[in-house]
Amino acid sequence: MLTPLPENSAAAIERVGAAWRACGSLIHRLTPEEHDKVFAAVSHLPHLLAYALVDDIANKPHAELLFQYAASGFRDFTRIAGSSPEMWRDISLANQGALLAELDAYLAQLTGLRARLAAGDGAAIEAVYANAQRARRQWIEAIESAEAPPAVDSAE
Repeated sequence: MLTPLPENSAAAIERVGAAWRACGSLIHRLTPEEHDKVFAAVSHLPHLLAYALVDDIANKPHAELLFQYAASGFRDFTRIAGSSPEMWRDISLANQGALLAELDAYLAQLTGLRARLAAGDGAAIEAVYANAQRARRQWIEAIESAEAPPAVDSAE
């Protein structure tokens, strides 16, 4: 990921890109603002959520009991809460604006889900879950197709 700044020369940007390509990397360019928005959504917010969930459970009076019964779903969702707290504190503060925007959007999503749950609106809850499932499948398929080795032409 290259996020050139106005003070970076074209030659310097190309030199950095060439070094990454030499390591086998694919190069993507984003403005610093685009980078911050993208990674607030798909990296920084998930870390914040994982830390918040584990902290919430850990602070309950019956935390030991809860952790005793936490299984693979909890483990998978919270894996990133095992990351460096100092590093993620710094990332969160450095990207505060974009992270706050994503957190606000997520809080609105949770508020909507809470309202649907309180209303017993199973169809609306299922629609959210189905949309999320569909989006995740498409994302996984895109990743897997990007990682697949090129097809070998057997006619040669």
